[in-house]
This record gives sequence, structure tokens and C-alpha cells, in this order.
Amino acid sequence: METADKQDAPTAVAVVDPDGTVSGWSEGGRLLLGWTAEDTVGRPVTELLVDPAPPGFPEGYGTGPDPTGFIPLRHRDGSTVDAVVTAHPLSGPDGRALGHVMTAQRWGRRPVIADRAFEQSPFALGVYDPDLRFLWINTSSCRVIAHSEEQVLGKKYREVLPEFDRTLFPERDDKPYTDALAEVARTGEATRLITVFRPRGSNYANAWATSIWPVRDAEGRVRAVANWGFDMSAEYWARQRLLILNKAGAGIGRTLDVTGTAQELAMTPVPGFVDLVSVDLFDEVLRGEEPPSASAFDPDQTITLSRAAQHSAQEGADPAAGPTAPVSHPAGSVAARCMVTGRSTVELAAEPGQGGEWAFGPGLAADPAHWPPGNPVIHESLAADGLTGRITVPLRARGALLGVVAFSRLDRPEAFTADDLILTEELAAKAAVAIDNARRYARERTTALTLQRSLLPQGLPIQEAVEVASRYLPGGTGTEVGGDWFDVIPLSGARVALVVGDVVGHGLHASASMGRLRTVVRTLADVDLPPDELLTHMDDLVLHLANDLQPTGHFQPTGETGATCLYAVYDPVSRRLTLASAGHPLPLIISPDGTGTPVPAQPGPPLGIGGLPFEATELELPEGSLLALYTDGLVESRERDVDQRTTELQRALDLSATSLEALCDTVMDAMLPDRRTDDAALLLVRTHALDPHHVADWDVEPDTAQVPRVRKFAVDQVSAWGLEEAAFVTELVVSELVTNAIRYGEPPIRLRLIRDTSLICEVSDASSTAPHLRRARAFDEGGRGLLLVAQLTQGWGTRHTSNGKTIWCAQTLPASGPS
Repeated sequence: METADKQDAPTAVAVVDPDGTVSGWSEGGRLLLGWTAEDTVGRPVTELLVDPAPPGFPEGYGTGPDPTGFIPLRHRDGSTVDAVVTAHPLSGPDGRALGHVMTAQRWGRRPVIADRAFEQSPFALGVYDPDLRFLWINTSSCRVIAHSEEQVLGKKYREVLPEFDRTLFPERDDKPYTDALAEVARTGEATRLITVFRPRGSNYANAWATSIWPVRDAEGRVRAVANWGFDMSAEYWARQRLLILNKAGAGIGRTLDVTGTAQELAMTPVPGFVDLVSVDLFDEVLRGEEPPSASAFDPDQTITLSRAAQHSAQEGADPAAGPTAPVSHPAGSVAARCMVTGRSTVELAAEPGQGGEWAFGPGLAADPAHWPPGNPVIHESLAADGLTGRITVPLRARGALLGVVAFSRLDRPEAFTADDLILTEELAAKAAVAIDNARRYARERTTALTLQRSLLPQGLPIQEAVEVASRYLPGGTGTEVGGDWFDVIPLSGARVALVVGDVVGHGLHASASMGRLRTVVRTLADVDLPPDELLTHMDDLVLHLANDLQPTGHFQPTGETGATCLYAVYDPVSRRLTLASAGHPLPLIISPDGTGTPVPAQPGPPLGIGGLPFEATELELPEGSLLALYTDGLVESRERDVDQRTTELQRALDLSATSLEALCDTVMDAMLPDRRTDDAALLLVRTHALDPHHVADWDVEPDTAQVPRVRKFAVDQVSAWGLEEAAFVTELVVSELVTNAIRYGEPPIRLRLIRDTSLICEVSDASSTAPHLRRARAFDEGGRGLLLVAQLTQGWGTRHTSNGKTIWCAQTLPASGPS
């Protein structure tokens, strides 16, 4: 009654007497359970059972619609064999019951051809009992665990395969697999998982896809756990390469900083792909300059670079942050050859094989890709350096060589494959473009900053009207230079103009536009235009600049145009501030008692809109008032709105500061974060009032007979100020200016003398006609007055007012003298 192939499918056959005693035993029983006929004949059949005999066993066992039953049997070695048992009654010629013929076959067995199909499957197949004892494994599983079926049957998984110390063998961790087996046995729910581990006897990590499911009996009870798995290493590692490339796409080039981008390249493939990455760049690249040309490389010369970044999977192996260290690559070295030839090189640490040959190992031998010429190179010296493999790739972007990067493996023995070389070259190509972008940005930023700082005031002028301090900070790394500017312009009559503005856009275009606008403001300020008129002229100019940028073809201009500007004039004689804004934030004004002074004005449209008016606002300030003129980069924030930030700025304006310079530092520290997205300018101004005793004025009747009288008043006042050496020139210029006003101007006429850093003489009248300097001919009786004034003084000019005009001139005073 046994099958033809006992070894493939052993079937135990037993003859059981009516009293339950075994009277016959087959060879299949010995193969299945280990018991011989001498062991079993004459003994109760129930001694072969693991559990107590089920009801009706053996007489009624196996009856009903399903004549077979599942029952665990006791193996001679003490293990349990889950078997399918069938009982067939035996009868004599007279119909008398002679007992039963019972057959037992390992539960789950199929016919021989099916057994052989599973046995020879390329997939790893296995069956465990609920306690994770091996019931059956095929040949593929035997190869994976490096044990034969005879060595493992009946034993628990951990008895055969002890758990590795994961601190010593992190790649051989099969705990997720055993946890999944136990979970399926406990819950009866199937599962799938991917595990990465090194098979027994191999130094190369494989990725396995495994399905685990419960095996139930007819009553639905979990009697075993089965699994199948296959090696999906090629697909898994291809996916890992794609993940690394995806990580590189998101992680490399996030900042426009050369060193930061090099560090991003070094960190991206560690530890998922390699254990150590070093990035060496030319010093010119680090400085934002053009890298050396290819013709500059001599194959027989050492190439010196700087270690821009290095990252290791080992803790504490990375160098501390600091200046880049020089690294020399001797002529003939792998790195030098890579840079000279422009080709990557793969180095492998060979392992001694049989017959004195060097073995690549299964990882390399199974590599389906084609290696480029000259790769891989077997270097025994790598092992001496603690490396198992290294890929060296030149960093090239836009035809220029920037440096070299080395990808090294330290502890893992897997050999690099040709696909790994492709991955490293992709990483290097992406990083090289990002590094070159950062280098170009650094160069342009340096140029723009140099231009910006050269166009800003190098030193604020000395004058008595106000005390000033200023700061300008460009945006943080990764942002382009903007067009913020400020200025302090001395005006006639001891007045001073305060300017702050911001050009739309960033970069060289913004810096150049800022320089043009600053020049325009100074030019218009020299004409002494009121703030609203000055902004109107600037608006027209910006419109003209925009038209100049229009191309001749059908394309629209790419450069942005437009600007905001605040122009204010402070008069220390009257303590009045007149201001107008073209879309720019109004200044903050703090009175000497610490209270804020509201500015009753509304900003007008930005420059470049055209067709809209600007309005001037005038207010009187107490002496010692503090003004804060700023650009929007100082108060803009992503976390808080502009009103909140303006309130913070007002709180930061502490009048108890020792100086305006110190207050500037305090404000910039309080308002600007470490990572600025825009440049910011701040101009702090503390107003002074001119001593009334330093101002003298007279009303002049429109009669030339009054000129001698006026001259005497001027000489007496200058002498009273202790400026006797200036009396002669003052007498002459007063005589000329008053005479011109009487002859060519309109009443009322007024003379004013101001003692400031210079001695200022002003003559005002109601006429809007301005005089012009001209050269008199030899026999002309007039025309020499203004020429005389220009020769005797250090400056003169005309300013128009709402009531007429004022002609002024200024004489330089000695460095010291009586008050």
C-alpha cells in the first residue's frame, strides 16, 4: 500500500487490531516517523499520537463525508509530524471486524510530481509549524540558509539560525522575517515584506520579497505557516539608485553657496550607497572665479585642490567645520588622471581567489551592464587604506573642470557595479552644475555688491543741521543684491536733504539703476527743488529709463523698472521738515520725550507709474527729534505683517543709546534675522536747531539808496560774530546781490545772514526769474556782479520758493573762531 517512491513521499501504513494494538508496520512508517516495526508492533497505536486520542479513534476515525483527518503524530526524535490519517476497516470472510488499516502521510504532501516541482522551484519555499519548527523546505531555501533539509526538520528557526548581533552584523538582520512568521501564526493574517540581508555564507546583501500565509485545516485552525520568497536584488538596488537620484534632486543645489553645495553632494549618498564621500575643488571655484582652463593641466604635475566637503557614515570621522584644507593629487594618481582625461575610474579591492586569481565576488560577476574602457581597476592598496572600493569622478560643468569627487566604501564588501558608476556620474553631473551656478552667483553677487557699495555714500557729509548714522546690509547668501540706497545732501541755507529709496528688482540691473537714480536725486537737489517737484521729475526720468529698455523687436523687456523714494528736507533755522514719498514707507519720528510723532502724509505712487501727483507734507520738529528712514527690507517678514514689524522697529528706537552708531547696530540686530531674503537700509537722523543768534535778517526797501545801509548792517553783524576777516567779502557780495534784487527783482526783498559751518548770505525777492552768470565785455558797464560773487565765495546758487526765489552764496569759515 505504500507509494512507489518512498523517499519522495513516505507514507506510514499500520495494521491496528480491534483492541487498538499495532500488529503491522511499514517501512514508510519508519521513514515518516522514525519508528521501526520492533518499536511499534504490540504497542497501543495511541502512543504514536501527540495529543489525547480523538473521540472514536480508531474505530470511528475518518468516517463521514471526508474519510481523512488531520492529526499530529509523535516522531521518534520527539518532534511533531503533522499528518493526514486515513482509517480503513478490515473484515474477515464472515464479516467479522479484524481491525483497521491506517495510513499516515505528512500533511500537505502532494503527488510526487508536485513535490518535485516545489522542491526544484527557483523560489525559496518553506513550511513551519505554529511554533516556527521547520516542517519542510525546498532546495532554494537550503541554499539561502546554508543548511540541508535533514539538518533543520523538526527544529525551531532560532535553533538553526541564531539571531545575529545587529551591532556587529547590521546587514544580516533577519528579525523582520521571523517577526512576520510569528505574527502570521498568531493572527492568521497573510502578509508580505521585503527584507535586505546577507545569505549565509555570502558577503553580499540581497533583497528578498517574501509572502507568508497561514495554512488551515478543515476546521479553519492554523496548523502551519508557509512562505515563498525570491531574490529581487536587481530591482531593489535599481530602485535604491532612483531614490538616491531623487534625494539628490531635492537636496543638491538648494543654496547658492559653493561650499554648501559641495557638502550636499557629500551627504546625499551616505550611508545608503557609500560610506565616505570627499569633494575637492579648485580655489578659484571657491572664490567665485573662473576655474583653470584645460590647457593649464600638465599630466606630469601635481594638482592642488581644496577639500570643500567630506562626509562619512562613521561618527566623528568628518573634519570640523572651518577653512578648506589643501589637498594634493600627485601626477599619475587616479584623481589626477580623472581630471586630466575627464573620465571616471572605478577601483576595487580584490579578494584572493582559487588558483592565485582575484575574485570579484557574485555582486560584480552578476552585473549585466557593460563597463566602460579601463574599468574596473583592481587595487590591492585599497584594502590597506581600509577601503573595499572607490569611484572617482571629475566634476565638470559647461565644459569647465571644477574639481573631483570620490565615493568610497569602507565596511561593506559589495563590489561596485557598472550601474553604480552611472549613478555616481549622474550625481557628480548634477552637483557640478549646481556648484557652477553657485560660483557664478558668487561672482555676480560680489560684482553687484562692489558696485552697490561704490554707489552708496562712502562718508556722510559734515553739517550742523542733523547728526546721522546709517547701515546697509545686503540680503543673505542665496539672494541677489537689491537696489536700496540712502543719501544725505547738504542744501543752501544750512538745510539738509534726507533720501532713502529702493529700486525694483535685484542684481546688477538694480544696482546700476540705483546709481542712476541717486545721481538724479543729487542733481535735482542741487537745483533746490521742493520734495514734491523733485519726485515728479524723478518719475518722468524713470519712465524714460523704462522706454530706453524697450527692445527694437516684438519682445518685451526682461528687466524690471520702477522704484520707491522718500525725499525730505530739514531746515535747522525753522526746525521744519518737508517731505514727500513715492510709494516708500514714511519715516518714524520719535520726540525727545520718547513719544512717537505721527506723520500726517500718505505715500504717493511709486516712481515709474506716471500721471499721478505727489504731495508734500510739512511739520515742525522739536530739537533733538529722532528720525528713522528705512527700506522695506527692514520690516518685511513672513511671520508677521508690516504693521507689527513697524511697531517693533519703533520699540527698538531707544533714545537712551550712547550714540546713533550704537543705536543703528541695535536696530539691525533686533529687526533682521540671520537668513535675510532682501537687502535693507537704515538712516537714523537726530535733528539740531540753529542758535537764533546765528541768524540775522533785514527787510530791504526796493531803493538803491538802501544798499549802503544794508552793507553796514551786514558788516556789523559779521563783526559781532567775530568774523572780521570775512567782513570785506561779505560787504561786496551783499552789495551785489541786494542791488540785483532791487533792479531786477520784485518786492518784498529780504536779506538773511546765517552762521553755520560756513557764512551764508541770502537775498530773496518775489520774482521767479533767476539770474545767469555771464562774461562781460571790456566796455560793458554791468554784468560783472554774479561773476564777482562766484569768484569771492565757495558756492552760490538760486532756489525757487512758493513766493519767488532766493539767491545765496557761502563763504568757508576758519576751522575755529569765537562764537
